[in-house]
Amino acid sequence: MNPPETKTQIEVVLLDIEGTTTPIDFVYRKLFPYARTYIQDYVHDNFSSAPIREYLAALFSQHVEDRGRGLDPPHIGNSVDEMTAESAAGYLLWLMDRDSKATPLKSIQGNIWEAGYREGSLHSKVFDDVPPAMNRWRDSGKTICIYSSGSVLAQKLLFANTESGDLTNLISGFYDTNIGKKRDSASYQRIATDLKMRPQAILFISDVTAELDAAQASGLQTLLCVRPGNPQQPREAYHSKINSFDEVSF
Repeated sequence: MNPPETKTQIEVVLLDIEGTTTPIDFVYRKLFPYARTYIQDYVHDNFSSAPIREYLAALFSQHVEDRGRGLDPPHIGNSVDEMTAESAAGYLLWLMDRDSKATPLKSIQGNIWEAGYREGSLHSKVFDDVPPAMNRWRDSGKTICIYSSGSVLAQKLLFANTESGDLTNLISGFYDTNIGKKRDSASYQRIATDLKMRPQAILFISDVTAELDAAQASGLQTLLCVRPGNPQQPREAYHSKINSFDEVSF
């Protein structure tokens, strides 16, 4: 399948990870449980370090936001200085229970996974069609980038440690929620600006139609990736579908 009705030549392929390049089961049955196992020890062991203090400030802001939205997060103190390792870890676990995309949570998860990859206890998974497609697209002159709610560190670790080898040499850019939320159309405009590309020259492939809607609203071209295990999406008819990257040629 060729990219969707290309009025503008595609120059950049922007990829989601979970459910697009990587099975959802790997994320939810391997990565998230691994982070949950070690998150309390990580926060406790690094609580006084400069990086953790930076994350805690962002975490406190997230807590204020959650309370403002009428949620009931566990108490962490009335200021960053009142937070303890135990209260911070408890709130992080609460965020994980809600499948939160909060940036400080994703940053801390990335650090935990980094240790796991380094020790050899973690190896990442991508669909079999991903490495050959990335090679094919790069050979045809396309730029490949990643946009995921996971931190840039977590993204790089995942693609560096796949069962197919290190794929990071095929990827030119990584974007996470520091550039904006994935369901916010302005995020995709920022990515286009950063890449110095017209939005129409970027093809975004994701398994989530709400993300594709946001990308489309900013002028990007889109494809809905339907993989085994992916939940059915609303508004599927609004985006061309693929079941494999083998269907995408330029």
